[in-house]
Amino acid sequence: MRPSMIHRMAFPKFPGLYRRNNVPDWQKLHQAHDGVRQWNKGPRAKYMLYPYYACLIATTAATQYMMVRMVLGKKTWFGGATAAKE
Repeated sequence: MRPSMIHRMAFPKFPGLYRRNNVPDWQKLHQAHDGVRQWNKGPRAKYMLYPYYACLIATTAATQYMMVRMVLGKKTWFGGATAAKE
C-alpha cells in the first residue's frame, strides 16, 4: 500500500480532536456557589425544564381529576356515564 493510505488508516480524523477544551468553563459554571440549583444552571436549562414542569403538572392534574371521577362512580373523562350497576 501507499504510505499516504497507511497514514490515513493509522491516524483517522476525529471531528473533535483539535477542538477547544470547554471543560474548565463548564466546571466554573456548575461549581460556582451562587445559590442556584444544579439543574437550573446552564444556557439550555430553561428550554428543558419548563416543558418538563408543564408535563408534570398536566399529568398530575389529569390523574387527580380522573381519581375524583372514579370515586364518584364515573369512568369516562367527560359526560355522565356511570359505572355499570349489577
